[in-house]
Amino acid sequence: METEAVEHALPLPAVSAPTAWPLRLLRVADRALTAVLVAAVATMVAVVSAQVALRYGFNRSIDWADEVGRLAFVWSIFLAIPLGVRDGAHIGIDLLVDKLPATGQSLLRRAGAALGAAMMGAICWAAIRTCLEQWDELMSTVDISVAWFIVPVAVGALFSAFHLLHVVVAGPPVKRAGGAE
Repeated sequence: METEAVEHALPLPAVSAPTAWPLRLLRVADRALTAVLVAAVATMVAVVSAQVALRYGFNRSIDWADEVGRLAFVWSIFLAIPLGVRDGAHIGIDLLVDKLPATGQSLLRRAGAALGAAMMGAICWAAIRTCLEQWDELMSTVDISVAWFIVPVAVGALFSAFHLLHVVVAGPPVKRAGGAE
């Protein structure tokens, strides 16, 4: 006799209405960050590939390719950071933490997340101030502000802080086998 595997969706934890909307808003923001991240990576790959093909295939080059490729790279890196924070995917040293009882682990991870959120808030604030100071300075080959190199630092730090605050409130993400170890 064959048995059919039936998948059951896990019930979502009961969340009261006042606390549910920030998490929903963060999930929507994560989807938007992911879309911009994919666009940045696609732009980077397209521009760099075109530059290489033109340079080595036709002995030509695109003047603005270096700046646009670098800008797309910076955006892709700093927008990926909060998504890694959300999933608990960044490398951490938890040799000591793993030896603590479950309550101690949770408290230490929440305290670390609170400290990380404060640091990300400070980075966001510094990046915003730097953007404002550099907004009038233009790139050499593209007629846009060099501050666009700093904008993703502010955005990434802000959303990393939000995800870390979620860890403080809801607890750390569950460890998954096959992670970075």
